Amino acid sequence: MTENVDVVLIGGGIMSATLGTLLHELQPEWKIVAFERLSEVAQESSNPWNNAGTGHAALCELNYMPQQGDAPLDPAKAVSINEQFQQSRQFWSSLVEKGVLDAPSTFINATPHMTFVRGEKDVAYLKNRYEVLKKQPLFAGIEYSEDSRVINTWAPLLMQQRRKGEPFAATRVPAGTDVDFGALTRQLFDHLTDSGVTLRTNHEVRSLKKQKDGTWLVKYRNRIGHTPNEVKARFVFVGAGGWALKLLQNSGIPEIKGYGVFPIGGQFLKTTNPTVVSQHKAKVYSQASVGAPPMSVPHLDTRVVDGEASLMFGPFATFSPKFLKNGSMLDIVSQVRTHNLLPMLQVAVKNPDLITYLVSELLKNHAKKVDSLRTFMPTAKDEDWTLIDAGQRAQVMKKDPKKGGILQFGTEVVAAADGSIAGLLGASPGASTAVPIMLDLLKKCFPTEYPGWESELRALIPTFGKKLNDDAALAEQSTETTAAALGINV
Repeated sequence: MTENVDVVLIGGGIMSATLGTLLHELQPEWKIVAFERLSEVAQESSNPWNNAGTGHAALCELNYMPQQGDAPLDPAKAVSINEQFQQSRQFWSSLVEKGVLDAPSTFINATPHMTFVRGEKDVAYLKNRYEVLKKQPLFAGIEYSEDSRVINTWAPLLMQQRRKGEPFAATRVPAGTDVDFGALTRQLFDHLTDSGVTLRTNHEVRSLKKQKDGTWLVKYRNRIGHTPNEVKARFVFVGAGGWALKLLQNSGIPEIKGYGVFPIGGQFLKTTNPTVVSQHKAKVYSQASVGAPPMSVPHLDTRVVDGEASLMFGPFATFSPKFLKNGSMLDIVSQVRTHNLLPMLQVAVKNPDLITYLVSELLKNHAKKVDSLRTFMPTAKDEDWTLIDAGQRAQVMKKDPKKGGILQFGTEVVAAADGSIAGLLGASPGASTAVPIMLDLLKKCFPTEYPGWESELRALIPTFGKKLNDDAALAEQSTETTAAALGINV
């Protein structure tokens, strides 16, 4: 007998965990089944060592507010990212109060967000950015300095043995956060399974086929013994990282036509040396190298995982044809279709700087990577730092009416016209903005039910439907309330 369910979630990461939790809160009687091909959830991009753990709120990330020629700096994108992260904070706060999540310190910790730049051009840009952002309510408390003594109090490792006469500047927002998305994902799935949701690990979805009655036949197999099985679902969400493309292509929905993905791997330098770790508590971002994708912006980060603090620096780009760390070497080839071949070729032709950047990164040995760290931390010693492999990021390539094929950064939901299936493509700042991404998905895929859910969504996210940045008092109240609930007061 084919099992019948309301919702199938494919992939055991933060996106499926977030959507599953929202749906369970809104429709507790719905039958939900989640599939994860590995033995545990949160083993790919949501794993804490596969990402930098930045609570992306555009407090320090320059790529959300780039200089466009001589045009005035536009804070709209930065404000939008911050608005989205505030929704995530409110949702997590509600779940802590409900007892769904454990003590906040198990997944989120206060960590100042800083930006550090060198050279007259970048110093001028950073000061301009500060002047624009300090007027935005969601960026209240941002600080700026070109004084080495001040920056030394913020992050001593940046200033020790810094060359005299070198122009530099930094901004700092004390209210930043470090997030262990692996712990958060596991806690959400623990609550879901305790509440009756079925989680099948070591189970790999093999095909998706639309049925005449509008449901989806989901065929899967147990990776232990390869036993095949199937389930029918009214709605399917594909939150399988880089493999989402492959499964959406398999589904045959026309909305996936023209899409491809370009996999970029990464490595970080990591230290647990207590002498070094104790001197740095911040996430410090800078400008990206020429040709580098936004996700490769260099940063020196405090990380707190399982209660232990460490420092990470990177990322350093690597290349693998796999869409996931545990993917297939044929992934990059097997995605090719007649409808996406031309856009992907156009992306390759139009992005020579990216290819040059990747080659230069691949040629760096350990010593060269520590040399890169010394632009942030002049006193860095080779022996204190080890390389760890981060997760694979599948950057979106797609058709563009004007440009032919484009390489797109960020995340994108691809949904069928009838809303019966949807998947998420792309990377950062995805995890930090998982809640608003899934709210948008709910509105798109459940248009009949959504109006009836709004009151419950307001209970979970008090400012649901409002723009915090338009109301300074509301922005202050919201950030203070969630900071208290999450134990991230500064």
